[in-house]
Amino acid sequence: MKHKGLAALLAAGCLALLAGCAAPGGSPASASGAWDPCVPEEGAAAVTCRIVDGAADGALLLAGQGEDEGLYRLGVGETPLFLDDRPAAAADLADGMLVTVYFDGQVQESYPAGFSGVSEIRAQSQGADDRCGLVLEVFEELWNTDEGLNDGVVELGVDIDPALVPNAAERAGIAWRFGELRGVQNPLQGTWEELAEQGYIQKEGLIWPDGCFFSFRAAENTQPAADRFEFDAQKWRSGLGAYFFQNCTARAAKGGAGGWTYEVGAHAIA
Repeated sequence: MKHKGLAALLAAGCLALLAGCAAPGGSPASASGAWDPCVPEEGAAAVTCRIVDGAADGALLLAGQGEDEGLYRLGVGETPLFLDDRPAAAADLADGMLVTVYFDGQVQESYPAGFSGVSEIRAQSQGADDRCGLVLEVFEELWNTDEGLNDGVVELGVDIDPALVPNAAERAGIAWRFGELRGVQNPLQGTWEELAEQGYIQKEGLIWPDGCFFSFRAAENTQPAADRFEFDAQKWRSGLGAYFFQNCTARAAKGGAGGWTYEVGAHAIA
């Protein structure tokens, strides 16, 4: 991979450090001991995403940010990786981080999509927010509660409140990953009413014979804050088969790493 320096004055230095610049484990430094960052290959396309899940093993599920609502898969492997403009390893990544992927501009036609010709990955510790991990944790706890409601499930419905997870790609990523973990392909996104109108939930009989509906919604009469919010969550199979987490509180973890903790205020069953 070819790089050029940030300025003409540093061009020779960047070329001399090219091997270290391409190796995640290296730590090339200038004469003063400070890292001289090199810019990505000229002409490379770039997409900024948030890590929905997979940082622990380097198999990233990424949600596009801004106007990009794409959902992507990316294996870190031996790809040159930088964290805050310093060489890093896959183990330095964390779910909820923002990463910019540099590639040749081609995207594989799959869902989630894949990048072609990835040249490097640049992650940021600033701006990390693992709300996706929070919702997945809540859904996992619900799944493992009253497990009889899960019997025979081959479809999943997922409803995530945009007031709590504003990014559409992140909501799609949560739904996809939750379905993947449960062995269910193509989980459905929508409210209970929308899925009933589409014929998945039997509205008159109040039952979903083949599926289960999960929701994560802001609690009524509350105003979400950047570091704290109240929510309700549920698992619903039928009018007589449902489990609810009510009056729950989520708090941003201390230290600014983007993590969240939550407490369930009350449990209810139907």
